Amino acid sequence: MSSWRDRFNKVSGKTRFVVCRLFIHLAGNEVAPLLGVLNSTARQAVENEGDLQAVGEGLVEICQSLLQYDLYWQSAANEGNVFWNEGEAGDLVEELFTDSAQRYRSGTQLVGAENPDDFLSVPITQNLIVMLTVACEGEMPELETDLANVSALKTGLKALINLHYQDRLRAVQVHFSPAQLGDELTSDQLIQNFPELIPL
Repeated sequence: MSSWRDRFNKVSGKTRFVVCRLFIHLAGNEVAPLLGVLNSTARQAVENEGDLQAVGEGLVEICQSLLQYDLYWQSAANEGNVFWNEGEAGDLVEELFTDSAQRYRSGTQLVGAENPDDFLSVPITQNLIVMLTVACEGEMPELETDLANVSALKTGLKALINLHYQDRLRAVQVHFSPAQLGDELTSDQLIQNFPELIPL
């Protein structure tokens, strides 16, 4: 239900911005290939110098991959806010970026092994956290709700895909932990660094 301020701002012609961050925790030996998808989309974003269209395409690929891996979802959380001022929305995007980047071994490191055989001897993480932060214009009820259940999370990921195709995205950030093959995220580190997660 929209507040009186939302209704007033809508009448006065102001643009509404939604900023949200979504955490998804996946577990199991089978989740390691997702690191390849995440690193590939990060590499493409860098090559395209952060072009929003290219980053949006990467977001679509990540969301589709996450939906395919729904059997491995363990926990999730989301947060965000609504703004009628673009500068304030931008401030929250920057704040969430800084926070996500400071989480345990998170980031978009694009370091690969020099020798492909090296990958055969690296440990495979049992836990993977994906952090998606987006800013968009307009109302997005699928994201402006609690996403800590499987059905709502699936709906939220599909909504992120639609935002790209509707050309409503204004910012996209993707962080993940661990950031590269060979790093591990233990259960203790998971609890310590991602306390907001709620079991699905």
